[in-house]
Amino acid sequence: MNLLVVDLFPPTPRDPYGIHKAIWDEFADQPDEFPAGQGGTAAAYMAGDTPTAYVEPLEAGAELPSLPLFLSEERYVPAPLETTYQQAWSVYPEILRRLVESDAG
Repeated sequence: MNLLVVDLFPPTPRDPYGIHKAIWDEFADQPDEFPAGQGGTAAAYMAGDTPTAYVEPLEAGAELPSLPLFLSEERYVPAPLETTYQQAWSVYPEILRRLVESDAG
């Protein structure tokens, strides 16, 4: 199964190496850690004879990456995460935006 995961939260004691390692451990037993203090991750997984993961570390306040959403081993759809988020936020109702922004500060 092909999959695109965006995990905005940093690792916790329950998942000390993050969601990517929990998923990837089902396919390979390789160390795959990000530096201490790292935020979440975004990962595109391609199924096939040799499963492949394209992993991007995320940091609070940084732009979200663009990743492929695989349809097959040869085809994918681009997933421009930051552009998509910004477009959705731009049409979000102002009254709800203020609530979100006041909780974030």
